[in-house]
Amino acid sequence: MSISIPPIKDQSDRRWRLILGSEADNLPLASTDIGIDRALQALYEPEDKNRKGGLQSSAPTVARWLGDIREYFPSSVVQVMQKDAMDRLGLQQMLMEPELLQTVQADVHLVATLLSLNRIMPNKTKQTARLVVRKVVEELERKLANPLRQAVSGSLNRAARNFRPRHNEIDWVRTIRANLKHYQVDYQTIIPERRIGFARKGQSLRDIVLCIDQSGSMAPSVVYASVFAAVLASIKAVSTQVVVFDTAVVDLSHLLADPIEVLFGTQLGGGTDINSALAYCQGLIQKPQDTIFVLISDLYEGGNANQMLARAQALVDSGVQVIALLALDDQGAPSYDRHHASVMATMGIPCFACTPDQFPTLMAMAIQKQDVAAWAASQANVK
Repeated sequence: MSISIPPIKDQSDRRWRLILGSEADNLPLASTDIGIDRALQALYEPEDKNRKGGLQSSAPTVARWLGDIREYFPSSVVQVMQKDAMDRLGLQQMLMEPELLQTVQADVHLVATLLSLNRIMPNKTKQTARLVVRKVVEELERKLANPLRQAVSGSLNRAARNFRPRHNEIDWVRTIRANLKHYQVDYQTIIPERRIGFARKGQSLRDIVLCIDQSGSMAPSVVYASVFAAVLASIKAVSTQVVVFDTAVVDLSHLLADPIEVLFGTQLGGGTDINSALAYCQGLIQKPQDTIFVLISDLYEGGNANQMLARAQALVDSGVQVIALLALDDQGAPSYDRHHASVMATMGIPCFACTPDQFPTLMAMAIQKQDVAAWAASQANVK
């Protein structure tokens, strides 16, 4: 005997049925929506009532669920649901299974989760985790590397003009263009009043130090910063160093040839001692006037806050260009220590959140020593 189910009248009823789940059983589902309903129920409904939901701790069940949500929902929604599963169902522990890990849709937040589990991850899973991380990093590099290289290289070319060049250093194209107004008709030649030359070869035009907070709240920023650091390290005209910190300080500059190694050299989730990190980085700076120091941190200091602020002031006083990025990710306004950000702003240190797409422009402006704070304000990122 077949039961005739009246159709849902419109899309509004359908949406409410999927949103409310078993609370709206009086609204029947089309057969094509039953799988969607089950996927939502497993994550967002409790396990009691007459309908059994939940993913429990079974890796095969979770693997099927991950496959289902990728079939039913767009990528952006899948990423939200995966994150909710980690928060609500303890999916972190389930990710210890390499078979399960292969079914997860990889994104920056998954990479951050894997890095936080790195120290407790079984050996059989680590290789799979590295493959997942490498896939995400390579996608980020394809998207972000060329804009950063172009922005930085172009800015270096403009910043590197040598106005007292030797004969073999003269940039004749720029010199002629700059002196066209001095063309002498009678002599049919240009008399250059200003010579423009190339920077001397072998010279590092800018030293860039990225000082990255690896506390848990900064996890996505660590991923993006590691990719950018590797790209910057590939540009010969700049010298790039990367330091990560929690309560300990680790210099990862020697790993910059491979951002995967940089990421697995981090240890996400510890405390925060910005003061110690600044103390270490002060020892790295050899040319203050040509150094760009980027502190990527929410500025919640677990160490000596007064000393931290004093060291920041000392860096500024020495001529270092200091920038504080409260976040380097796509999540919008971060949570951060407003008092410390306010104090640093009075020192002339711009404090703002930056998206990955904005980072190339930020570095270009810093290299040209333009007003980064004004630019950040125009981007509506200063809080």
